[in-house]
Amino acid sequence: MGKPTGFLEFEREASKYRSIDERKKDYQEVEQKYSKEQTHEQAARCMDCGIPFCHNGCPLGNIIPEFNDAVYEENWKQAYEILASTNNFPEFTGRICPAPCESSCVLGINKPPVAIEYIEKSIIERAYEEGWVVASPPSVRTGKNIAVVGSGPAGMAASAQLNKAGHTVTLFERADQIGGLVRYGIPDFKLNKDIIDRRIAVMEEEGVIFKTNTNVGVDITSEQLERDFDAVVLTGGSTVPRDLNIPGRELKGVHFAMEFLSQQNKRVADTKGIKVDFSVDHQGAKYQNGDLSAKGKNVVVIGGGDTGSDCVGTSNRHGAKAIYQIEIMPMPPKERAESTPWPMWPMQLRTSTSHKEGCDRDWQINTKEFVGDENGNLKALKLVNIEWVKDNGRMTMKEIPGTEKEVPCELALLAAGFLHPQQEGLLNDLGVEYDQRGNINAPKYQTSNEKIFAAGDMRRGQSLVVWAISEGREAARAVDQYLMGESFLEAKAVSMISPSYLGV
Repeated sequence: MGKPTGFLEFEREASKYRSIDERKKDYQEVEQKYSKEQTHEQAARCMDCGIPFCHNGCPLGNIIPEFNDAVYEENWKQAYEILASTNNFPEFTGRICPAPCESSCVLGINKPPVAIEYIEKSIIERAYEEGWVVASPPSVRTGKNIAVVGSGPAGMAASAQLNKAGHTVTLFERADQIGGLVRYGIPDFKLNKDIIDRRIAVMEEEGVIFKTNTNVGVDITSEQLERDFDAVVLTGGSTVPRDLNIPGRELKGVHFAMEFLSQQNKRVADTKGIKVDFSVDHQGAKYQNGDLSAKGKNVVVIGGGDTGSDCVGTSNRHGAKAIYQIEIMPMPPKERAESTPWPMWPMQLRTSTSHKEGCDRDWQINTKEFVGDENGNLKALKLVNIEWVKDNGRMTMKEIPGTEKEVPCELALLAAGFLHPQQEGLLNDLGVEYDQRGNINAPKYQTSNEKIFAAGDMRRGQSLVVWAISEGREAARAVDQYLMGESFLEAKAVSMISPSYLGV
C-alpha cells in the first residue's frame, strides 16, 4: 500500500464524461481521457485491508491492490505487467465491465469504493501510449491445431491463451468483423471499435489466424472441423433472444435490440471507411428488416438492463421524438438492498450515462399488445401496471385493474436478454449435450465430445464481459491440458488472500 492515509484524504473520483449536449451529437466515447494525476490519487485510496475481497469479486482474479500500489508509486509499467498477467483485454473491462470488484472492495463497507475500473483503464491506455503492449509470439510451436468458433471476448481470450501456449489457433467468425457482441452489441460511444482493432493487430502479429464471414456448420461442416483440428472451442455466445409473443408481434416497427444496435455500429464503421456488409445482421445472416432508425419516432425500449440502456443512448443520437424504457420487474432500491449485503453484487438502481441523456423509465409494466395501423405499421403499445405477489411460495405477476393504457410508439425494441445459444446446425451436428437452460453442458469446459470444449455465454448463459474473458482463459487451460497432459497457462486465482499478504 503506497499511502496509508489515502482513503481518508481523497474522495472517490472515477471517469469524467463529456457534456451531454456535446456527446449526443456523435458516437465518440462519452468518457473523457484519463488523467495521470487523478489515477495516482485514486490508487492512493486502496487500503491495506489484509484480505482484499476485490480479488474474489473479480471473475478474473485480478491482483488489484498490487497494481494500485504500482500506480501510486508511479511504476506504470509494473502496474501494466500485473494487470496483463490476469486480464487479456483490460481495455474492454476498463470501459464496459460493471466492476463487481468494486462492489466487494473493503473500503466500500462504509465509504465509496476504490475506483478500480477507472484505474484499470488508465493503466492499459498508458501502456498503449508508451508502447508496452507489443506482440509476444511463442518461441516454439506444439504442432497442434485448434479451432475457436466465435470471436467475442471469450473466443478472443481463448485464442490468445492457446496461441501463447504454442498451439496454432484459427478463430472463426460468421460476421464480417471480429469481436462478437463487443463489436456489434456495444455502441461506439461506450467502446470505440478502434480499441478492438488495435488488440486484433497485436494478436495477428502473435500468430492467431482470423477468418471472418465463415459460418462454421455451413461453410465448414462439423465433420471437417473434427477432422482438421486437434481440438475445438465453442465460444459463439448466447444468441437466441427472448421474444415477446403477444398480439401484433408481426407489425413493422417491432425489432430485437441487437438488430437496432448492430446496424448503428455498422454505420459508424462505414463513416470510418471500413468495409462492412449491410446486407447481413450481426450474426452473419441475411438481413430482413431494412434500415432501422429512431429519428422522429416514439421509441419504447422493453427491458431495463444494459442492452436497453444502449438502445436509449442510440435512440437519442438518432433524434428520437420521445424514449420510454419499461421493465417488468420492480424498481430496485437506490441503495444496496439488504438482501445483497457487502461483499455481494448489490441489487440496486443503476442509472447509466445514456439514461442521463434523456428518457422516461418505469417499472412493473407489462406489454399486452402491439397496436398497428391499416398499413401494418406499429403505432402504439397497450401496457398495464402489475404487482408481484407470493403464491404458494412463488412470486407471480398480477395485473392491477384499471391501469391499462395505450402509449404512442412507432419503434419498439425488445431488450429482454437471451435464452441460450443457437442449437440448430453446428451444435446439434456435433452432438453436444445441453443443460436445463439450453446451454452447452460442459462442467469443466469439456463437452460430452472430448475434442469439443465450450466457454463464455454459450456455456454459462448470458453474462458479463469479464466473465467471458475468464471463461475463455479457463477453457484454454483445459484444452492445453487435454492436448499436452499438463498446462503452464496461468490458472485463475481462487484465494482471496493477496500475494503481498503472503509475502510473495
